[in-house]
Amino acid sequence: MRTLITFALISSTLFFQAPALAENINGNQRFESFNQVKKILEKDVVFDHRFTLYCQAPFKANKQIELPEGFQTTSHKKANLKKLEWETCRTCRKILASFFTEWREGSSDCFDNKGRPFKGRKCAEKTNKTFRLMQCDMYNLYPSIGAVNAERGNKNFEPLSPAFTNSFGSCAMKITRNKAEPPEASRGTIARTYKYMAHAYPKFNLSKQQTKLMDAWDKQYPVQKWECVRAKRIEAIQGNENLFVKNPCQEKKLW
Repeated sequence: MRTLITFALISSTLFFQAPALAENINGNQRFESFNQVKKILEKDVVFDHRFTLYCQAPFKANKQIELPEGFQTTSHKKANLKKLEWETCRTCRKILASFFTEWREGSSDCFDNKGRPFKGRKCAEKTNKTFRLMQCDMYNLYPSIGAVNAERGNKNFEPLSPAFTNSFGSCAMKITRNKAEPPEASRGTIARTYKYMAHAYPKFNLSKQQTKLMDAWDKQYPVQKWECVRAKRIEAIQGNENLFVKNPCQEKKLW
């Protein structure tokens, strides 16, 4: 049985302890590098459960995905089909673009090596600590097939009409122009992730419609063993709780 790396053993090159923030944040206050977080997730969280969130496609340690039989897409190049990507479950771009002026307008610190100003994700990532912490929150990051991640983009999760067919063949992910409906197997996990993010970063709360949907999915699709294992490992590494997973896991004696 593999032993999870503890705080004391994780190299200081991977993270540093952030000072207390002025804003009321109950989420990640430890990691600020997206690339480093992905490596830790691969090595110390999903090492014995390598499956993508939406399509439950297995992937190997070398990040090669084994596509489910019948999986198909016409929107993306074949090179993206088997590419593993880490997706933010609660998509942050629209939310962050609304709140962070660095994203919308840029900053006096955001100039490239040719002196040209830039804005968007790169500027927010460079200049805003809260943005970096949110982007690197492990509870909100899940492995995904590259083509699915690209097609989902920044679309919110919403129920769709039964008339809509699966967007990826045998994978029951449905995506329209501006909405996405995930497979039933992932809805409970998604709901508890959305509720966690709204609690952890209260400045970026859910709409009434999204709150109602996530509450419904949370009740309809209870926690499963792997979700509990994952949350427990992340808590040990990131240093904060996701009580929307932890509490029901403890009640079901899965913690």
